[in-house]
Amino acid sequence: MLNPSDCSALVFACVSEGGRLGKELEYTRKVLGEGSGTTYELLIQTPKNTKNLLNMDSVKLHFNSVYEATQVQVEIDGITWKFRDICYAANFPILEQDLFDHILDGLLPCVIITPIDCFWEGSLLLGPDYPVSTGGVGGIPEHLTWANLNPSQIVESLVNSEQTQDLGLQLGDIMNMSGIGTAYQEKPCLDPYDAECPDTAPNKHSKQLPDLGAMFTNGCSGFSTKYMNWPEDLLFGGVMKNKTGHISRVEAYQSVLQLMGEQELFEYYTDHRKTSGTNWNLDSAREVLEAWQRKFVNVVNNLGNSTTRDNVYAFSYTSLMDIMQDFSSISVSRVVIGYILMFIYACISLMRWSDAVRSQSGVGMAGVLLVSLSVAAGLGMCSVLGISFNASTTQIIPFLALGLGVDDMFLIAHTYSETSKHVPYSDLSGEVLKRTGVTVLLTSVTNMLAFFTAAIIPIPALRAFSLQAGILVLFNMGSVLIVFPSIVSLDLVRREDNRIDVLCCFQSAGPANQVLELQPQSREAIIESQHDHSPPPSYSPPPAYSTVPLHQTVTHTSADGTGAVTTLAPTEAMFVRRNRETSLSGCPSTTSSQQCLTPDDGLTCGEHCAHAQKECMTLSLTCLAVRLYTFLLEHTFVKVTVVVSFLVLLMVGAWGVAQVRDGLDLTDIVPRDTPEFSFLEAQTQYFGFYSIYAVSKDGFDYPNNQKLLYDYHAAFQGVDHIIKKQDGSLPTFWLIIFRQWLQDLQRAFDRDVASGSITEKGWNYTAASDEGILAYKLLSQTGDADKPVDRNQVMKVRLVNSEGIINPSAFYNYLSAWFSNDAMAYSASMANLHPQPSYWIHIPYDNDFDVLKSQPLVYAQIPFFLTNLTTTEEIISTVKAVRSVCDDFVARGLPNYPSGVPFTFWEQYINLRFFLLLALLCVLTTTFLVLTITLMNPWLAAVLVVVLAMILVELFGFMGLVGIKLSAAPAVILIMTVGIGVEFTLHVAVGFITAIGNRNRRVLMATEHTFAPVVHGATSTFLGIIMLVSTEFDFIVKYFFNVLAALVVLGVLNGLILLPVLLSFLGPRGEVMPKDNPDRLSTPTPEPSPRLRDRDRERSSRSRRVYPRMNSDISLSTITEEPTQYSSHEIIVQPEVVVETTTVPGGGTTGGGGGTGTFTIGDGDNKDNVSNSSSSEGSRNTFPAAHFQVPSASGSQPTHVTRVKATATVKVEVHTPIPGAVNQEHSYKSKRRKLRQLKEQESQGSAASDSEC
Repeated sequence: MLNPSDCSALVFACVSEGGRLGKELEYTRKVLGEGSGTTYELLIQTPKNTKNLLNMDSVKLHFNSVYEATQVQVEIDGITWKFRDICYAANFPILEQDLFDHILDGLLPCVIITPIDCFWEGSLLLGPDYPVSTGGVGGIPEHLTWANLNPSQIVESLVNSEQTQDLGLQLGDIMNMSGIGTAYQEKPCLDPYDAECPDTAPNKHSKQLPDLGAMFTNGCSGFSTKYMNWPEDLLFGGVMKNKTGHISRVEAYQSVLQLMGEQELFEYYTDHRKTSGTNWNLDSAREVLEAWQRKFVNVVNNLGNSTTRDNVYAFSYTSLMDIMQDFSSISVSRVVIGYILMFIYACISLMRWSDAVRSQSGVGMAGVLLVSLSVAAGLGMCSVLGISFNASTTQIIPFLALGLGVDDMFLIAHTYSETSKHVPYSDLSGEVLKRTGVTVLLTSVTNMLAFFTAAIIPIPALRAFSLQAGILVLFNMGSVLIVFPSIVSLDLVRREDNRIDVLCCFQSAGPANQVLELQPQSREAIIESQHDHSPPPSYSPPPAYSTVPLHQTVTHTSADGTGAVTTLAPTEAMFVRRNRETSLSGCPSTTSSQQCLTPDDGLTCGEHCAHAQKECMTLSLTCLAVRLYTFLLEHTFVKVTVVVSFLVLLMVGAWGVAQVRDGLDLTDIVPRDTPEFSFLEAQTQYFGFYSIYAVSKDGFDYPNNQKLLYDYHAAFQGVDHIIKKQDGSLPTFWLIIFRQWLQDLQRAFDRDVASGSITEKGWNYTAASDEGILAYKLLSQTGDADKPVDRNQVMKVRLVNSEGIINPSAFYNYLSAWFSNDAMAYSASMANLHPQPSYWIHIPYDNDFDVLKSQPLVYAQIPFFLTNLTTTEEIISTVKAVRSVCDDFVARGLPNYPSGVPFTFWEQYINLRFFLLLALLCVLTTTFLVLTITLMNPWLAAVLVVVLAMILVELFGFMGLVGIKLSAAPAVILIMTVGIGVEFTLHVAVGFITAIGNRNRRVLMATEHTFAPVVHGATSTFLGIIMLVSTEFDFIVKYFFNVLAALVVLGVLNGLILLPVLLSFLGPRGEVMPKDNPDRLSTPTPEPSPRLRDRDRERSSRSRRVYPRMNSDISLSTITEEPTQYSSHEIIVQPEVVVETTTVPGGGTTGGGGGTGTFTIGDGDNKDNVSNSSSSEGSRNTFPAAHFQVPSASGSQPTHVTRVKATATVKVEVHTPIPGAVNQEHSYKSKRRKLRQLKEQESQGSAASDSEC
């Protein structure tokens, strides 16, 4: 029971912008003015314990509730406003008798639709507040109210008196035309013992209580039985009837109080003495109505307390708008808490617990702060651009924009962490942006396209939401790509200066004796650390390089200061050799075997704890990714199971899509623990009642096309859910009522003509009836402005011809007379004709023939009442049926349109699925084109779009499974799914095509380096929306949080599990395909070395042996962040170690006696050879003897002193530096300067070859 204009203020219930409905509402506002029409204040009573309200106590409670509502009054600017001052009241015609005009004016009844109208107590609701003083003239009660008003008796008393006979006849005609009759005097009393119960009441003397079921059957009538018949469906809910058709059970009562609209209230009290001396304007009228409505709701809701037997709920448009105002206001506390949660998560997730210097908590906190400022700046820009703010903006946008903005921040921070150890400081920012900029740009652009594409749905609130979200993504992209790298660069300065994360004022203090804690790594990891590149996925070095066990040691100065003493590290820090296939990410391994230089001693509890602590400190999402995807990709059965599982999930989603229903209930957008929610819930359950209007517009010749108007009205006979009369016919409308009035006049005229009271020349005042005289005046109207009156045609024309057509030539003259002289009928017709017809009062004893002609109509409405509309499907079906009728008559030349809440609120769902499909096709196509153009890989773009479509279907199906209806809000989220889904898929896909190797290897490489940032991004998105749960609006939780949370889960599952498996089966070829070895790039050819002087060459030949050149088996693979053409210096070391061991009994000192043996560990053919001496071809590098003191278990055992002589044959291949792999200043030296430096190095070659390492 809302005004059509009211719904535009509701969130997501707005009119389609630029559509026909918007144009229709604009036409209505243009013609009637803003705030026109009437407003309805509703009151519903439902049972608490029982299921039947068909008892006297419940009826009396309902009466008391409605009565208290009519007594509500407010004070505004010192003026008291009562219900009678602002209610929509029926009109009586003016009698030109001051006394009776005063009486009728005091008795003007407010229109109240209530079950109490079935009883005499209904008169008590009409008042007036103070009885009208009549002076007892003509036998009228001296103090007149509707409780003792008997119009028929008053008319009879006036007619019987010679002095008031004419007035009595005139008043009788008015009462007869209005159908008032005896008003409430002949209706039964709820309490027959009430002293004021009239003697004419049927149960006054019998004292029997009325039969409620019989009284309520077929509804009730107001004070005018001719025009005010309240249908049963409007008054009673949950009705059950017995075999005789009488009501036997009622579960709800409903009453409706009608108020004037703000436009009518303003016009009515303009120049009125009540508002004299005040600044009365339209805003003042609105303030009065809103204040009264708020108090009405509070008063009635307080009546239904715990002591009453039933629940009583009141509802008004203002109370709903107050809730929407709270709904639209931003919750500062919720926003602050949400941002603090994101702040804490960024701090913890980027913290390195074992390394305060390399930790990135400060970067994470700065990133969250940056995104927060970016969101604020974006909202400010939206305000500057004039994009309106609504509930979606204040409740959702701040959290969603934060979650999406932080995703890219995590990716850049993760890439900085990986790259900082291998890229020169001066090149780091550019390198990171080179590796992440494309994916950040693509995800942001795709998100923006998704949001902007969602603006295709022509609903202003959602269009504003989409535009604001797209603008915020743009601001986030700029800040993350431009400002955030600068923040990380500043953090690198801190790390270079060895300062603690966050507490950058403090430097990290290392221990006095430096402990080199070697991570358990294989020889290939050492070789890898010598190269200048980002950490690639694991590769397979030659077998010979992976067989040398390494051990953790502690080196410190000996006691006498003569040399360095190296001892084995404690057992808990013992080196654990990694498997060949272990990733290079430093993940802890528990599958390798330990190799120790000490005897096999048992580990203590403390040592176990220390080892477990180290494992936990080094565990990360990257390690989890390596283990997960190694298992996932190495087993075909697992991959097939994954694909089948997701196909099943897709089929379940498709089934869920079929279950999705259209609609949005008002209960979804009202807090659950409020009276408004209880009212709407009861109203939806018991009363599916709506009022609609069929409106005819200008550009239509009403006088000459009356038949088309009758056909137009009759066409609605076939529309279901329209309340019809008991005989099955439609309620009459204004043109039929207008015609009936003229026909009654014509019949009175014919009778007077037949009796000779009226002739062509005039009438007999004493014999002619008032109706006959009025008909004579109307029949003389020509409608011609030059000759408006022609008495000669009185006997020649008819007011209404035999076909029921009103005389077209004088149509607007007749309309003025009907509007003025049958005001009750005009008010009951609710025609709301505009321009308002001219005012002309018929006075029987004058000769005024100047009946003013009204202006041609530009607006006329036909009211209908709809009932039993409880589901969206039923409402949409009715809307379509009404629209079909209207469209047919537009084609027949009658400009018209329907109006009412069902059209304003639900018509959006007629075309919603079309616009949704159109938007989804646009965003998927655009995403495919953008990815294809950017990545130059249509096949990969197609795979990504397929995965995004699967996420879309699964999310749509989730909505159907959990009962989320399709409205504009979920439609926008479905469109957003494509953009947000790219966040979970694009990073893996780009890493896949830029890696080298077979599909499985490239998937493993890509996921190893993108798993962590994608998971962090998903977690941050979830944290961004988690605060939506705290809202008191179920609408936010049900339609936004649930759907967005499901989107995050489905995005992670499809992006990190399904997509890698699909790529391992169907992935495209990589961007770079090596020629020789599929898992490595060929070693690039070095720049020719300059010719050296003979002296240098001779000295060089004496000092070192030149080994034949062999290609390296070690290659650096890459993902998207590292261009595949990059290479770096290669240094291949072929060591040969000579170990001399001397055993000194009792802990003697190191010496040469005591049995000396030499144990040689070499590579190639020298492996595991035992001899008394060792030699090696080529030049030798001599190392100083280092004492490895192995602690003995007891003092009695001999001390093993090991002297190690390390002789290494070193083969060095120096390759041409690639720009970006070395410092800029070294990359662009001139060839001559490089030659000069090389010569200077060669001049020191001999000394260098003899130096000690």
